[in-house]
Amino acid sequence: WVCVVCGKVIMRKGCFSTMCVLCTVVATVSVATLIGIWIFQLLPSIDPPAVLWDSYRLPTALLPDTYHVSLWPRLRPSPAGIYVFTGNSTVVFRCVRETDLILIHSYKLNLTAEPTLTALSGTPAPIIHSTWMQDTTQYLVMQLNSKLTAGESYVLRTEFVGKLGNDLEGFYRTAYKEGGVIRTVVASKMHPIHTRKTFPCFDEPAMKAVFHITLHHDRGTVALSNSMEIRDKVDTVVDGTPVTITRFKPTEYMSPYLLSMFVSDYTNVQSREDTLVRVWAPPGAVSQGLCACALSLTGRLLHLLQDYYNVTYPLPKLDQVTLPDVHYGGTENWGLITYREKRLFYEPRISSNRDKQSTATLIAHDLGHMWFGNLVTLSWWNEVWLSEGLALYMSYLSADYTEPNWNLKDLIVLNDIHRVFAVDALASSHPLSSKEEDIMKPEQISELFDTISYSKVGLRGSAHAQFTSTYLQTFAYKNTVVSDLWDHLQRAVDANGTVRLPRPVREIMDRWVLQMGFPLVTINTRTGVVTQQHFLLEPDAAVETPSEFNYEWIVPITWMKSGMEQKPDWLLQRKIHSDMKTVGDEWVMLNVNLTGYYRVNYDSENWERILEQLRTDHQVIPEMNRAQIVDDAFNLARAGIIPVALALNTTVFLSKETSYIPWESALMNLDSFYHTFDQTDVCGNMKKYFKKQATPLFEHFKAITPGWMRVPAGHTDQFDRLNAFRVGCTAEVDACLNLTVSWFSQWMEEPAQNPVDPNLRSTVYCSAIAAGGAKEWEFAWRMFQNTSVATEAERLMSALACTRDTQRLESFLSFTLNPVKIRKHEATSVIVQVARNKAGRALAWNFVRQNWKYIFTEYGAGSFSFAELIHGVTQAFSTQDQLDQLRRFKEDHSDIGFGPAAWALELAMEKTKANVKWVTESQPEVKEWLSAAAGRA
Repeated sequence: WVCVVCGKVIMRKGCFSTMCVLCTVVATVSVATLIGIWIFQLLPSIDPPAVLWDSYRLPTALLPDTYHVSLWPRLRPSPAGIYVFTGNSTVVFRCVRETDLILIHSYKLNLTAEPTLTALSGTPAPIIHSTWMQDTTQYLVMQLNSKLTAGESYVLRTEFVGKLGNDLEGFYRTAYKEGGVIRTVVASKMHPIHTRKTFPCFDEPAMKAVFHITLHHDRGTVALSNSMEIRDKVDTVVDGTPVTITRFKPTEYMSPYLLSMFVSDYTNVQSREDTLVRVWAPPGAVSQGLCACALSLTGRLLHLLQDYYNVTYPLPKLDQVTLPDVHYGGTENWGLITYREKRLFYEPRISSNRDKQSTATLIAHDLGHMWFGNLVTLSWWNEVWLSEGLALYMSYLSADYTEPNWNLKDLIVLNDIHRVFAVDALASSHPLSSKEEDIMKPEQISELFDTISYSKVGLRGSAHAQFTSTYLQTFAYKNTVVSDLWDHLQRAVDANGTVRLPRPVREIMDRWVLQMGFPLVTINTRTGVVTQQHFLLEPDAAVETPSEFNYEWIVPITWMKSGMEQKPDWLLQRKIHSDMKTVGDEWVMLNVNLTGYYRVNYDSENWERILEQLRTDHQVIPEMNRAQIVDDAFNLARAGIIPVALALNTTVFLSKETSYIPWESALMNLDSFYHTFDQTDVCGNMKKYFKKQATPLFEHFKAITPGWMRVPAGHTDQFDRLNAFRVGCTAEVDACLNLTVSWFSQWMEEPAQNPVDPNLRSTVYCSAIAAGGAKEWEFAWRMFQNTSVATEAERLMSALACTRDTQRLESFLSFTLNPVKIRKHEATSVIVQVARNKAGRALAWNFVRQNWKYIFTEYGAGSFSFAELIHGVTQAFSTQDQLDQLRRFKEDHSDIGFGPAAWALELAMEKTKANVKWVTESQPEVKEWLSAAAGRA
């Protein structure tokens, strides 16, 4: 057969060992049939288009049982310079409804032989009389001369060739450099809809099947897949090329997006108890011990999750592979998880405390997927949060159990709740669950993997473990919809006995899942009236997404009064509640420890009582609520609900605050405030006020960590020390700036002896490069190129964007178009980091506008985080001119499109519009407040 890509003879019929499909599948068909009938009943009834191949959803007439897939990736290019893989696939499917049409997903594959169709029973099968690729809907279409028989199973065989690209989607290639030698690695990212780029398949999550994988690969390399390899590997010669053939045991019954394959010369570290756990990496990384932390964490987390779920991990092995190029931090393939190497490697002398936390939560997240997502799978992508949101919550819960002294459960508020609040407060937000018919096209599916789907989930309470256990046991190897979740949560609540709900779980939760946004709860302490309303950053914005619940929620109210007096919890079930008693001279605070997903507002007298408590003894108010007060106040001010002066007053107590969570919340808001107003005449006084508030925190940690070299014992205390150093340098405290320049100079003199504590390096590098010139920048660039530790490379890469030299910033941006200098998956980070630098903000935005066509067409949605890019370069936009530029950008590139960034672009325009309004209306008030504060300083 001749490759249509390069014209070379690449595969002869029978070059792969032919498998006897009949013998291996008959034993599994009866069991798969029962499961398939259940799936068929679950699949939606959607009105078909005029022709079925114009629909983005597969018809439900055919259901797969078993695949046999054989692939051969070429690690060297053809004479034309093209990397390819060849293969063949056999799928056994059942006909559940008569049809004379076979639709199977196939994208960017070229057939090298006509497909063949046989009946599993041996009776004559219909003849395929025409075959074509439907590129728009990504189908291989086969028209038959007669109808398939309902109840009969058939075998479809295809042979094909595909491009082994470096787009980080489907079956792809990447490379790493060790000992001066560049070595090719073959990996896969099928999630969510890229299995079709690897072989023809029914590429939908409800189309579960058993997969038998065979890989042909170069001698001396190792091949991995979801299942254990069969020990009798075969060394042979095919078309004059020595290869090894590795076969793998059949997978569990699973969705096609969970399939994973990998070929490299990696080595591993491993442990074996009930489950074989291996961590694979380049030989140099393994010998340096960079995988030891990940291996230890994985073993502990796996035991914990099995005990917590009361469901055994169903596979005999768990492989974890580090990759130099991968779009996501990790991809949850069942039994073979792939990670970006900087997220998995840990070296105590170089890695920071935050690096270790990142490794722990990432592994916990992807291990959580082994149950939520893999064992039990969502039926369709319109409910992505059923997989991603639950796995994210479990990542905090399980990592917190593994490292109880880290207090990770509290960090979900800073890392996720505050982050999703900012997006969910926009009129262009979306519900957790979308209508199935609204999520059809590939770009619509990709858009749903966003902050809302990941971060707007939190199932807390004593019923959680019981609910997850029964849910997982009931739906193991099946697909679910959100109503299944509520049914099992209701059973857990009923069985718990201590939890009493005034309404059924489904009635409560549908309001949170089926409508976007969240409530603002307001209490008037003079009248005792409590109200709720849909909180919008721009209250007058037109909400395009209607709500059958009229944007009313059933809100769990937790509250306390002054003197730390916790009051009974209750549910706000309507828009107005007038049964609370007035409180006199005591302050009242709602949403204790942020257990509810809502913002809070008070009458002016109660706000003043809370502010007075913060000024006199801030520690009386719980740490989490001190963070909440600042975050709520700044967002209420942005929405025009409270005066901006009130929001600024919530930061006065910071001069006495030393705890991490309140300071981190304040910094997120003050950073945003600073960038929004830094193009106005209040900029100078903002710097003075920030310096006044930040200096005491810097001096506090300077005193308790002499020389800044003593590391605090507490996990979040280490983050707080970094914040103290960061705010000190950002506020231009002389002692901080002098230290960074001194330490960086020492490092430049002795590059092999870095004197900077790993926990402080990100700030030290940035500050020193901002203060320095060409010499400092070139040194950091050399160290970035030469380091073998991914987390250190990330710190240096970010610091390079801190220079005030605009010519260097322009050159650095241009490096993102050259994957030799900046890897594709890192390009977004570089552009966003430049945009965070005031000197580079306009440069980054101009770069994106000028190069959008190249970025969009060359990098592809799978390798370039377009949504993150748009958000990053526009997050400080606050002028009418910038809003007009965004609108022109949308118009100018409408022919190319924006893919997964389309929604992010709408959010950016809405947020910029809100910023313009806020700056225009509040600038006089901000100027007056800051002038007074600067005078007091």
